[in-house]
Amino acid sequence: MGSSITPNIRDFLARLDPFDKLPSALVESLSNSVVVKYLAKDEVIAFSALCTKRYLYIVRTGAIEQRSQDGSLRARLGVDDQFGFTFLGPLQKAEDGYEAQAIEDSLLYLVPHHELTRICHEHPEFADYFAAQATTRLSTAVKHAVRKEDKGLFFRQIGEVASNNIAIVQQDEPIKSVAKTMCGEQRSSCAVVMNHDEIVGMVTDRDMTRSVVAAEVDINAPISSVMNSTPILVNSEDKVIQAISLMLQYNVRCLPVVKEGKVSGLLTTTHLVHNHKTQSLFLIEKIKYADSINALAALKEEKQTIFQALVESGISSELQGQVMSMIMDAFTRRIIQLTEKTLGPPPCEYAWLVAGSHARNEVHMLSDQDSAIVLSDQATESDHHYFNYLAMRVCNGLAACGYPLCDGKYMAANKKWCQPVSRWKEYYQKWVLSPEYNKLLSVSVFLEVRAIHGNKEFVDAIHNHMHQCIQKNPRFIPALTRDAIETQPPLGIFNSLVLEKGGENSNTLNIKKYALNLIIDLARIFSLAAGGSLTGTEERFRYAAQHGTMSQDSCENIIGAFRFITHVRFRHQLNAILNGNTPDNHIAPEQFSSFERKHLKEAFKIISELQDVAKLRFVKGS
Repeated sequence: MGSSITPNIRDFLARLDPFDKLPSALVESLSNSVVVKYLAKDEVIAFSALCTKRYLYIVRTGAIEQRSQDGSLRARLGVDDQFGFTFLGPLQKAEDGYEAQAIEDSLLYLVPHHELTRICHEHPEFADYFAAQATTRLSTAVKHAVRKEDKGLFFRQIGEVASNNIAIVQQDEPIKSVAKTMCGEQRSSCAVVMNHDEIVGMVTDRDMTRSVVAAEVDINAPISSVMNSTPILVNSEDKVIQAISLMLQYNVRCLPVVKEGKVSGLLTTTHLVHNHKTQSLFLIEKIKYADSINALAALKEEKQTIFQALVESGISSELQGQVMSMIMDAFTRRIIQLTEKTLGPPPCEYAWLVAGSHARNEVHMLSDQDSAIVLSDQATESDHHYFNYLAMRVCNGLAACGYPLCDGKYMAANKKWCQPVSRWKEYYQKWVLSPEYNKLLSVSVFLEVRAIHGNKEFVDAIHNHMHQCIQKNPRFIPALTRDAIETQPPLGIFNSLVLEKGGENSNTLNIKKYALNLIIDLARIFSLAAGGSLTGTEERFRYAAQHGTMSQDSCENIIGAFRFITHVRFRHQLNAILNGNTPDNHIAPEQFSSFERKHLKEAFKIISELQDVAKLRFVKGS
């Protein structure tokens, strides 16, 4: 452009995502090429695959509505918002037939496609910021949202922190010889056992104490007789947080590190506990040996430290949820064990199951209790009294440890959810065959169940029965879909806000209700339609894509949206904690940065589009 307006354009771009991430020289060159366009109210820009002049459009002033070919609202855009990304890719892949209409007099800045292409070619590190695919831009946004200096130890590669001190022995070596190797010059707490070049086992110094000395095994016997033949290994390129997750899951203290198929080192808890946030991740072992509810309650503050460390680490929300779920599992199991010790052994077999976010392995700081008990069909009335009392004590114990009671009373302490296998099967039969509102509400809580204590086969039995009922009733998935699409994501957010009205959360956006719950519901629908029995949100979408009920592109887009919205939610909760406030799901509009606004709108659009797909596929006559 090269006019007196250019400095204004440059300054504007320099503060706007993603241009604020480009070197100043690139921003300067772009500002010289920007085209200024005025749109009067009701004036329209039509987009089609035949467009030859392509731009990235930025709203400088005014407001724009994007509408699909059928007239449905795609998004409502305001100052700083951008559109036209789908036309920055190959023409043959451009989205056809949507319009952008000015709903008030508007000023637009148009950045030519060929200029963005040139920058991305010369500086490929910026290409993802301008990708035509929303999922690529969302993924990049999540990575950028975590400042590099915050990633710290969690985000480093295992090979960077692992020790080279590891003993490597052959499976036919005597136990005595292996012990000497482990105690040699480069002392190692672990030995990897090989059969020539193949890893076949592992032995630790603890194994030597427990399985050799205490068991009085002949020290001349081969090490293969006492080794662990299913060792857990990690790759040197994996992130430290992934290793920590494995240590938590399997309650192990050391992991052999493999690089290009060969043993390259050893990662132990000793290498990690120099960082207090990392050390807190090993509280599962503290939970395991706590001898009272009070002792467990004293550990609840460490959950907050863990949550903060996970959010700041930049790992995926999926892995964050898994780590927090393992910790909630540990608290629950230990409280059950302590309660059984107080009340005496259970009078019959049973299973303690968890539901909701806990069953999905998506626990976070606001997760409450969703639980139930499945009893043996041989349980007597007096047995019921025992388990009702056990459930009450366990639920209250979890509340003392920082896991709130469920407002809807979907907990084992409610007698309705402490029933034998046969009654649970009756429940599912009734819910699925007559999916009215109140029954949909109950089944939606118990669509995801997972046994964490007792006889797992009881939970498997009722879970399998539920899926059999769903497969036999073609009305269930359409009913679930109608319920799921009743709430729409806030496509007009920030210009025409979807806000809570009245009460202490008035004029805030409930990001759980208007975004995350919608994604979880869609994951259920598409996975169940494919016959899937998985519980995690991301794994359900992947299963649906693999089995043809949704496209791979839709799968990648919705997972990208899920991760970004979850990231925003977790950041909001963490900021509340750091500021001494109670975390919640209600975010005031002014708390969103322009960066978050831009990408949330993209995420909401993806949710809305997938709702439309679900409606067309599963609700007949719509």
